[in-house]
Amino acid sequence: MHYGELKKCDIANGIGVRVTLFVSGCTNRCPDCFQPQTWDFDYGKEFTEDTKAEIFAELDKPFVNGLTVLGGEPFEPRNQRELLPLLREVKAKYPVKTIWCFTGFRLDDELLADGSYPRCEATDEMLACIDVLVDGQVVSHKGIDVSKHQGNIDWTKVAADGVEFAFIRVGLRGYGTEGKLVEDEYFEQNIKGALQAGIKVGVYFYSQAITDAELLEEANLVLEKIKPYNVELPIVYDVEKVSGGKGRANDLSVEDRTRLTALFCQTVQDAGYKPMIYHNMEMATLMLDLGQLEQYDKWFAYYNDDLYYPYAYKVWQYTEKGAVDGINEEVDLNIWFGDF
Repeated sequence: MHYGELKKCDIANGIGVRVTLFVSGCTNRCPDCFQPQTWDFDYGKEFTEDTKAEIFAELDKPFVNGLTVLGGEPFEPRNQRELLPLLREVKAKYPVKTIWCFTGFRLDDELLADGSYPRCEATDEMLACIDVLVDGQVVSHKGIDVSKHQGNIDWTKVAADGVEFAFIRVGLRGYGTEGKLVEDEYFEQNIKGALQAGIKVGVYFYSQAITDAELLEEANLVLEKIKPYNVELPIVYDVEKVSGGKGRANDLSVEDRTRLTALFCQTVQDAGYKPMIYHNMEMATLMLDLGQLEQYDKWFAYYNDDLYYPYAYKVWQYTEKGAVDGINEEVDLNIWFGDF
């Protein structure tokens, strides 16, 4: 068996700090797979006794909650036969630590169904070793977010390039002391074009509100602008720190920024729409109390390969330098996890 990566301090694939093994090989070949290179059973490094020793050395640490196995595809029959001895030993050696497994196969009609492709002589015992099984093929959707900076967009070409959703900027509040509201001059053109092309839309507003009155002014502007349109996806509160120290909202306390964010979301929700919060790592860890905002979906911006993030999020903005047919400028690319 080969593996693509061994993460020794992972908080993204199960509860708590975990050791995560990404095995190689997958015949599911899901569309829009994040790591198609892992379909190859020979991808990465060979799993050896030294690899197992590395795993056990990490599991020996008291703060590590357990082992997670994903891929590739752990329940490929040839991978099951190699993984089962490892899982047996983990269960025996660390009985209070949990084993999680992510698989593209469905439990009831594939892993437990006699005669199905993944079911083999190792399946039942492997399932018995696993504490939490996340099954079924991953459902995700490709999307973008746009503003005047993308210029004129050919939305028919965008849809043909596989884009299923778009967040469209309604406007922003200026950074200066006056903090004037500015409507995005391409909003009407963009939302009409996206909807006509069959793309689902949400909208966002870049906020610099520092008082409740300013916040409500922003929210009400958004609600007024979207009235004529079928906005199925969330209305997003874009909360960011302006670089260079120029943002009028940069000096808000965590408590005030969190309160304003909640007020925007509640106002949107009261109007019958779904709210969402856009933020990056700095905002999440230093400038918002996300514990007070758990009831609202999150849109998280993070552009590096390794993602360690302890909060749930619905949408991941993974690059600001994307290319999409029909858009001449660079554009943010996003993944929506799960069904719309």
